[in-house]
Amino acid sequence: MLRAMTASDSTSTTIRLRLLLGQDGTKLGPGKADLLQGIGELGSISAAGRRMGMSYRRAWALVEEMNAGFAAPLVASSRGGAAGGGARLTPEGAAVLARYRALEAEVANAGAEHIAAIAAMLRS
Repeated sequence: MLRAMTASDSTSTTIRLRLLLGQDGTKLGPGKADLLQGIGELGSISAAGRRMGMSYRRAWALVEEMNAGFAAPLVASSRGGAAGGGARLTPEGAAVLARYRALEAEVANAGAEHIAAIAAMLRS
């Protein structure tokens, strides 16, 4: 989720960017992006989900959805055991996340004037 400061005051506006991709409607939005980021930082699907207040089952379902929707998996995982399990972003996953974050920033920057104008019309 990206926050842009408005020109009218010090309150912030939240931009939530959701992409519907391809003919099958593969979705990529702030929740999945945050989950990918968490997996990249924590090395665990369950830990990333927990950090977001998401159940293990929901986090896994979202990872499976992303892996099925893209040409190459975005997340690689290994089962637990003596050596322990874990998850990591694949190069494709890291690239998708980086491009999504860059797009969020571009939208916020390009729309800052419009966002400020809309925010200025809010009731005090």
